[in-house]
Amino acid sequence: MTTQPINIRALGTEGRNSATTNIDLLPTLEMVKLLNDQNRVLADAVEEQAEQIAKAVDVITERMRQGGRLIYIGAGTSGRMGVLDASEVPPTFSVAAEKVVGLIAGGEPAIRSTAEGAEDDLQGGVAQLKELGLTKDDVLVAIAASGRTPYAIGALDYAHDLGAATISVVNNKNSEMGKHSDIAIEVAVGPEALTGSTRLKSGTAQKLVINILSTATMIQQGKTYGNLMVDVKASNAKLYARSLNILRELFPDLPAEKREEVLQAADGSVKLAAVMLAKSIPAQEARAELERNQGSLRRVFGEA
Repeated sequence: MTTQPINIRALGTEGRNSATTNIDLLPTLEMVKLLNDQNRVLADAVEEQAEQIAKAVDVITERMRQGGRLIYIGAGTSGRMGVLDASEVPPTFSVAAEKVVGLIAGGEPAIRSTAEGAEDDLQGGVAQLKELGLTKDDVLVAIAASGRTPYAIGALDYAHDLGAATISVVNNKNSEMGKHSDIAIEVAVGPEALTGSTRLKSGTAQKLVINILSTATMIQQGKTYGNLMVDVKASNAKLYARSLNILRELFPDLPAEKREEVLQAADGSVKLAAVMLAKSIPAQEARAELERNQGSLRRVFGEA
């Protein structure tokens, strides 16, 4: 654990926001509008990093196609952003849970409770990555608003030494973590509405970036058809209704009963049902057809 003093005043995320210095004196409605107004810069800040984000997507896609994993790591809010995405991607795109992983400083208890000191442990992330069995095929995405978190830097160095791809997502320019990463995504959001409270703009910007990273990667891997989530599996009532809606979009001229019958025969897999309907073949043949085409409906339908 480091005990050396650090100059956080040099970080943009630690600056004092001149627009909110009297926020505690405002009526509630004005306070709400001011807090929301602070978020307006985020989309533009993310846009400035579009090229870096695209590079990261291509790297993640390549590594995952080779059997590697997408691993997020971070402390506090940043760690929770990674854990959140790692928990949402598998059910959304029918990806095995072990293929997208979220690690947080302090371990699983830190998801709900604070473990502030854990971010200063240079070896903390290394130990978690060793336990996870990190390999050269994996991609490590380290997240930190400050861009200087020892826990994340230690993990990045360990991953780099193994040959894994390393990406940092931070909220300050010219970050220390960026120097330890193959690809640095530095979304500068400026001073927070509450000085240093990076759960606000920084955390929101991180979620925007991470959403794009995982979503674009899944699109690249044929997990969608256009903007339809064809790899969703009908595992509850809402998803069953969504699955039928997707099949209706793809096959509007077929009777509803036919679409439902085939979805059930496909064990709730929209993508499998789509191939069965398009080719008029049973589930086993449709599954083989998908495998021959790397799971892409575009390829199966001769559109790519």
